[in-house]
Amino acid sequence: MKKRTHITLIGLNFYPESTAIGLYSTQLAQYLEDQDIQLDVITAFPYYPQWKIAPAYQDKPSYLKEKLGTINVYRYKQYVPANPTFFKRILHILSFTWGSFRNLWNIKKCDIVISVVPFTSATLLGYIQQRRFKAKSWIHIQDFEFDAAFQSGLTKSGEQKGGMVYRFLMWIEKSLFSKADKVSTISHTMIEKLKKKTTAPTYFLPNWIDEKQIDPAFAKAHPFLISSKFKILYSGNIGDKQDWDFFLKFAEAIDDKRFEIIIVGDGSKRTWLEEEIKPYQNITLYPPVPYEELSDLLCSADLHILFQKPEVVDTVMPSKILGMMASAKPSIITGHAQSEVATSMIQSQGGYYSSEKEVHTVISQLETLENAPEVSKEMGINARAYVVSNFAKNQILASFLKELSQL
Repeated sequence: MKKRTHITLIGLNFYPESTAIGLYSTQLAQYLEDQDIQLDVITAFPYYPQWKIAPAYQDKPSYLKEKLGTINVYRYKQYVPANPTFFKRILHILSFTWGSFRNLWNIKKCDIVISVVPFTSATLLGYIQQRRFKAKSWIHIQDFEFDAAFQSGLTKSGEQKGGMVYRFLMWIEKSLFSKADKVSTISHTMIEKLKKKTTAPTYFLPNWIDEKQIDPAFAKAHPFLISSKFKILYSGNIGDKQDWDFFLKFAEAIDDKRFEIIIVGDGSKRTWLEEEIKPYQNITLYPPVPYEELSDLLCSADLHILFQKPEVVDTVMPSKILGMMASAKPSIITGHAQSEVATSMIQSQGGYYSSEKEVHTVISQLETLENAPEVSKEMGINARAYVVSNFAKNQILASFLKELSQL
């Protein structure tokens, strides 16, 4: 009889979180479960993107075991800062890491350990598991958290200054990444950065889209987007990597009688943004919708927007653009000229991408899409065709499983 494979998945974000990394880690675990692999997950209490322990978990004990299908889920109630500054995030990381050591010993079998970054400290837990069971190790990087913190301005000294803290963090990162048997990340620009951070073999494992879940053919009007105006949607994390100052300039420049902006999300800057948009009559802010409503939400927009800080280029690939493009609606995106998002938009012809921090450029693109519905429709069709062809869930996960089995 063939021996059943046991995999330990270590990561801060997991079910019931239904956005960003939590969604992808959960879908990855469930895919492996469907292949008759036994999964043990070491994770935190759900808290993202609200940066607050989910209400259903607030009265739970600090250590908690749950079942998701056949998946064993071991949780530790980590410290969650209400205002996640750089140093409070460090305490957040240390809290999860220290508390999760105990959960490692709940696992009795492990052939492969998969550590999901962020947090980089998950790889330390993975290394302990690797040594305990003489297991193979796979590190998957969703976000270069240290680089992103320096690039997006969470710290006072920029990345280029190469301060002592920065050099120390880079040394820790490279030491841990190089202990793995395989290290993957989600974009080609991040792969190039990764090759400088590890001596281990690398693998391109992009985030994916379930084209049956986000499907305009079956979507219905979402109650957040029923206005007769041209509806501009931002759906996602309200955090430090987005250029909210540029967003406010954009909001100031548009005609509020013709255009409505809908923001759906949560994050560390939500409270700040809520105050900033009070003067605007045509901007509405809503909390995140359940995953089951996401297709209706995305497909009900006339246009998606994503304004990224231009200095954030090779540390993260925002997965939200896959859903935006799968909705068959065009997008206007700003950011660094060399980013992976720029490449996707140019190759797909699914919208406009600009590296200029010029509001008039974006307004001109907006006017074109409103005044030329045929252009908007063609861009939307192009966008969906591109993500279905390049980022379909089953195709990506089947390739990953084949690579994983070679360990």
